Formats: sequence, C-alpha cells, structure tokens
Amino acid sequence: MGAPTRRNILITGASSGLGEGMARLYAAKGRNLALCARRLDRLEQLADELRTAHPGITVVVRELDVNDHDAVFRVFDECNTELGGLDRVIANAGLGKGQPVGTGKFYANKQTAETNFIGLLAQCEAAMEIFRARNAGHLVVVSSFASVRGARGNITTYAASKAAAASLAEGVRLDVANAPIAVTTIKPGYIESEMVAKSGGGSMTTSAEKGHRDMVAAIDKEPANAFVPWWPWAPLAKVISVAPLQLLRRLM
Repeated sequence: MGAPTRRNILITGASSGLGEGMARLYAAKGRNLALCARRLDRLEQLADELRTAHPGITVVVRELDVNDHDAVFRVFDECNTELGGLDRVIANAGLGKGQPVGTGKFYANKQTAETNFIGLLAQCEAAMEIFRARNAGHLVVVSSFASVRGARGNITTYAASKAAAASLAEGVRLDVANAPIAVTTIKPGYIESEMVAKSGGGSMTTSAEKGHRDMVAAIDKEPANAFVPWWPWAPLAKVISVAPLQLLRRLM
C-alpha cells in the first residue's frame, strides 16, 4: 500500500530554489499550495503563474521570515484554515552563508544557525500542533548531505545546523511512531540554486529540473530519510560516515 495523497501542501522558502521548484511540480500534480517566504513579490508572481497554468488548484501566499517565531505559528494556522486542513508541511526555508569559526564573522554563522535550527524548530512545532490535532499529516524536514559529518571552512556552521535539523526530525519521528503522522528527512546534495551557486558545487551539481523532480519523488514516497539525488549522494554518505579526518578534509 502506497503513501496517501497529500492534497494541501505548505512549503516554506518557496520564492526560489528548491521551494519554488517543488511548488511548480506539485501544482502540476493538482495539489493546493500555501507558499511562504520573505520575498512576497516573488511569491505573488509565482502564485499567479501557477493559478493560470493550473486553474483547478488553490494557491495562497504569505510573507514569512521563519526567525519571526510568532509569525510562523500564525501563518501556519492561517494557511491550515484557508486550505481546509494542511496534509503536508515542507520545512525548506534555510540559509547557507557562513565563515570559518573564529574569523570574526560570528554574526553570519549565528544567523545561519538560528534560521536553520531555531527557525526550523518553530516550523516543526507549528506543523506538528496541526497534525497532532488532526491525527494525520506529513512533516518534511529539508536537511542536507552536509549533515552526515562536520565540514570545514565556510560551511562549518551550516553543516552543524543541518545535522541538528536531521536529529530534530528523527526525534519527532520517534515521538509519533505509533500515530498516522509521517516524518521525512530529505538530504539534498548539490542541486542547482542560488545557494549552491554561491557555495560552488562544481561538477557534482545536479540540474535544477532533475533535482526538483527527485525531491518531489522522494517526498511522495514518505521515507524516513532520503538522499537526493540518490546517486552519488547515498553511496558517498556511507564513505563519508567512516572516513578518517584527513580524507574528510578533502571531501568536505
């Protein structure tokens, strides 16, 4: 028996990158969408495009900074009411900026840590309140391949925040293991986006089209964990998890 169809989907970080790509694919599947991000103008433009291309769906938009925790709860509740019940929440909003620890850029690392973990915690809390009340739903936490081990340089804090995200998702999954609520952790490798362009994925970067398609395919199967794309990231994760530090330094 396959995973249930989730008709009403909320996506954070939906104004660009993975969030925008997933929104376009889910709209094409006939899903109703709640799209949230800081850049309201881009959300409204995207929503207009989706409504025109797929007139049978409902698309609502909300300006949202996930570091405004009260707003996270308010916006999730509003979207839940407006769509008639959220079936899936994709907690995708995040930051990738940072500098090596101890180089005077604490503010940048702090912002990444707060957005990728505390902001994520607020999203998980808000989503799970809705799902626990309904005794149904699917929480999707977008972590990263970088969560597998620590990383050096500009992504030290980013990798640590994504490891925390994966751990948080696993804890929630354990907590609702006997309930009809699914929790999925998605760990993307390098998928073409604004964030990856800044960090430099190089030859291992997957095209946005394929990456978004693989993300949606993985999410719809509702596994506990999934590396996206599977190749090369799932096999590489096995190597990374046991690699000695000297090799890890070259790989991460």
